[in-house]
Amino acid sequence: MDDRVAVVVITHQRRGELVQALDRLLALPEKPRVVVVDNGSTDGTADAVRTRFPQVELVASPENLGAVGRNVGVALLDTPYVAFCDDDTWWEPGSLTAAADVLDAHPRLAVVTARILVEPAGTEDPIVAELRDSPVRGAGWLPGPALGSFLAGASVLRRDAFLEVGGFSERLWLGGEEELMAGDLAATGWELCYLPELTVHHQASRARDPHRRRRDGIRNTLWTTWLRRPLRPALRRTLHLLRTVPRDLVTARGLLAAIGGIPWVLRERRVLPPHAEARFAALEHAQRTSTARRYVS
Repeated sequence: MDDRVAVVVITHQRRGELVQALDRLLALPEKPRVVVVDNGSTDGTADAVRTRFPQVELVASPENLGAVGRNVGVALLDTPYVAFCDDDTWWEPGSLTAAADVLDAHPRLAVVTARILVEPAGTEDPIVAELRDSPVRGAGWLPGPALGSFLAGASVLRRDAFLEVGGFSERLWLGGEEELMAGDLAATGWELCYLPELTVHHQASRARDPHRRRRDGIRNTLWTTWLRRPLRPALRRTLHLLRTVPRDLVTARGLLAAIGGIPWVLRERRVLPPHAEARFAALEHAQRTSTARRYVS
């Protein structure tokens, strides 16, 4: 057993897939404490967890909290590290212990992100190459490539750092919510990195709403950009997004939602300090040429 790491899983309307994910998590040699936050499912998810996995701590939310469900799960824990997991992902045996060892050895490291294998083929997710070849410059002591952001469902976080920046934003709900947190972590002196020795498996669920994910992703990208980036970089990213997103109703709804948030974005805007902004600036070329980060549905 490794009592340094607990796992928080958020789920919504995916009972069958969650059951499979929990079977795999509970079979890990680390025997992690597991918290499931059910985001308002109506398909019997909560009852299935109670019946089949009494050792799992369940939070049955009456509403869909999105990524904020992770905040709820973390609040129940006292472990120094928290691994996030989606209901269609699972951690490779030994990865949680490896992550805890690295975080123990580097007290200013807040996030370690794993290699992602797409199942059932077991091939690397296209995003892995971008993580491996990250252009971000971090501290010299980092055990892997420095990152400007991270993928929550494939990362282990230092709980104290997560709480220091307030967890995931309620306003962003879900969809690219990690970028805002990553900027705030960097602003307060925390580091993020990719660790290829960690592995997460992902078998993408068919129970998803791709149009909503695209709409919210466009909205959240614009909100995060204008909340934290200086004027010129914010304009560049906005113009690039407007040039490259599909010209359809889904995009229009995302843009309208972003415009609706202008008053609170301006009110809460806090530009990143230069050392943190440099991380996002380093990613601009990769974001423009990426084949793994496109707003399509």
